[in-house]
Amino acid sequence: MIKNKKIFITGASGGIGDAVCNKFKNENKLILTSSSDKNIEKLKIKFGNNHFFYKVDFSNKENVNSILNDISNDHKDISIIVNNAGTTKDNLIFRMNSDQWSDVIQTNLNSNFQIIKLLLPNMLSNKYGKIIGISSIVATTGNPGQSNYVASKSGLIGLYKSIAIEVAKRNINVNLISPGFISTAMTDKLNENQRNNYLSRIPMGKFGTPEDVANLVYFLSGDDSTYITGQNFHVNGGMLMV
Repeated sequence: MIKNKKIFITGASGGIGDAVCNKFKNENKLILTSSSDKNIEKLKIKFGNNHFFYKVDFSNKENVNSILNDISNDHKDISIIVNNAGTTKDNLIFRMNSDQWSDVIQTNLNSNFQIIKLLLPNMLSNKYGKIIGISSIVATTGNPGQSNYVASKSGLIGLYKSIAIEVAKRNINVNLISPGFISTAMTDKLNENQRNNYLSRIPMGKFGTPEDVANLVYFLSGDDSTYITGQNFHVNGGMLMV
């Protein structure tokens, strides 16, 4: 069991983020982020006053740096980072404008660099850390209409592998999880034909749950995974086997 740790989790109000928070909430201190005041208030009501809450706009480089500097100074004992926040702004490449590209790259990729760069020095000083990022199955397969999203999630793989090598001798593990189709608000919006089309491509014949991803986050955050680093784990019901 993971106990008495301070855990930084982005995108805490989403489906996967919520499941991750629930795995850690009872025995640890959580530092949770969301991009809206409304969601921050919901998080405070759900998780209570024993945890910490920050509104962060990950599409805004200056805002990320400012808030993360505060978090780094106020919480030097963060031992687990779960970078889960992400966004989509889908369009075919010939219709995609520069803002759609830049906003997704900043939110999904650049913010991970900023977070790790600002919080890693404390981990190095403490000689302990677990860093887990959330990529996607499409980082490996590609997906039409999502060149910005796919580029951001593919970029995470190179970023995390490189950082894993750099800190491997400092007792810091760096890994990624690439979910396939997970039952969230996004999949709930699919019509029956869309659902059946996707399900036909999944050998298990079902979508995953946020808990399926959270269970792996929890394992990678604990001491049972101390010899695992630089890996990209697929959670997709067999839809992609690599």
